[in-house]
Amino acid sequence: MIRALIRRFLPAEPAPAVATPAPDVPRVSPRDVGLCDAVLDGWFCGDTGEMLKGFAIGADDTVLDVGCGEGVATLFSVRQGASVIFTDSEHDKVRDLARQVEAQSRRANLGLVSNSLPLPLADGCASKVVCMEVLEHIDEPEPFMAELVRMGRPGAQYLLSVPAPVGEHLQQGIAPASYYQSPNHVQIFTPERFAALVEEAGLVIEHRQATGFFWVMGMIFFWASERAAGRDLEGAVRDRIQPPYPPLMESWARTWQDLLAHPDGLAIKQVLDRFMPKSQVIIARKPLDAGNAS
Repeated sequence: MIRALIRRFLPAEPAPAVATPAPDVPRVSPRDVGLCDAVLDGWFCGDTGEMLKGFAIGADDTVLDVGCGEGVATLFSVRQGASVIFTDSEHDKVRDLARQVEAQSRRANLGLVSNSLPLPLADGCASKVVCMEVLEHIDEPEPFMAELVRMGRPGAQYLLSVPAPVGEHLQQGIAPASYYQSPNHVQIFTPERFAALVEEAGLVIEHRQATGFFWVMGMIFFWASERAAGRDLEGAVRDRIQPPYPPLMESWARTWQDLLAHPDGLAIKQVLDRFMPKSQVIIARKPLDAGNAS
C-alpha cells in the first residue's frame, strides 16, 4: 500500500550518485518512510478523498494550493476530480507541476508564479485553500493570511501548517544561519501565535494536530552529515533536502521504519510526535456569513 502511495503522490527520485550498499543492507529512502509516517497521521486517505482526516476533496471543489512546491497536495486534489489553482514563487516548480496536472486532469486548472501578495485571483475563487509550510517564510504573515481568506468563498475550508517551535529552535543550533534568514524561515510560530493568526484573520478552527518527529531528527542528521562532509551548507539551504540522501539520514529512516513495524511502534511514534513535532497543522473554515473584501 505504501509503495503505491509513493508512486501516486511523489515524483520519481533520481538515481543515487553514491555507492550502492552491500546487498544485505537494503536502501531506505527517507522520503518513502516520511510518506508512510504521514499516512499513519491521517494524510492522503485516497479511499475517503481526505487530504488530511477532516479535510475532504471532491469533484465539486476548486482547490487553491498556495506555495505548491512539488505539488503533492495539488496532485492529490486532481486525483479526487477537483479543479486546481496552484501557485509558487519558483517558476520551475509551477512549470513542472503544470505538466503533471495537464497529463492527469481534464478540468479547468491554473498555475501561477506569484509571491501571493497579492494573488491575481478573484475573491472567493476557491472552496478549499491549502497553504502548508509557507507562512514561516513570510515577513508579514498577517496580510498574507488576509489574502488567503479573501481567496476562499464563504464556507471554504482551509488546511494550514507551519513548523513547530521546538524543532525549529533545536535546528538553530546546527543549521546554517541563512536557514533562518529571508527567503527561508523568518518566523517561528508558537501554537498560540499560529492559532491567533488564523482566528484574527476571520477563520474558525475546526481541528489541530502536531506531527513529524521523524523529520525533525531527519533534518538534524542531514545538517550533521553536511557538516561532517565539509560541504557548503549555504548551498544545501538553496538546494533543499533531496536525493541522494546522506547515509546517516538513510540509517535514521531505516531505524524509524523498523520502529513503525514494531507492535508498539505507533504508540511510541505518537508520544514522540507530541514531544517534538516537525509541523503544527490547523484545519479551519471561513464562516458562511463572511463576505469577501472588494
